[in-house]
Amino acid sequence: MKLRFLGKNSTPGDSPTLYASDQDSYVIQGWKVYANDLLMRLDVPEGQAVIEVPPELFEHLTKDGHPTGEIKSFSAPIMLITEQGTCIVQGPEMNDPEALSQMRMPDYETCIEVPKSSITALLEENSGPDHPSPA
Repeated sequence: MKLRFLGKNSTPGDSPTLYASDQDSYVIQGWKVYANDLLMRLDVPEGQAVIEVPPELFEHLTKDGHPTGEIKSFSAPIMLITEQGTCIVQGPEMNDPEALSQMRMPDYETCIEVPKSSITALLEENSGPDHPSPA
């Protein structure tokens, strides 16, 4: 799988990153979620991962031809919004060696792959419920 870097929201030690793949998907790199109170609210099947990213990360979708990166509806793969306003995102954990070799990822981060259609649906006004309750 080949990745195309769209952007990152980075501060020293943090690097949530958004990529477009050649498989009609987005690869989202974010902080691993360890908080039991969050994980207990989710059904996480084997092979899936839960990450946390700032909502501003999706602004980089404009580099993939979208007029905006503003999330307007909050539904899967965004599972929760934290009290700090970050997004808890769930999806299949990325394990493609070629894709992973194109990324720099600290131990406390992981990445998921989600269909482009599931992310672009979040940019539409009526694709899901209004803001979920804060985590």
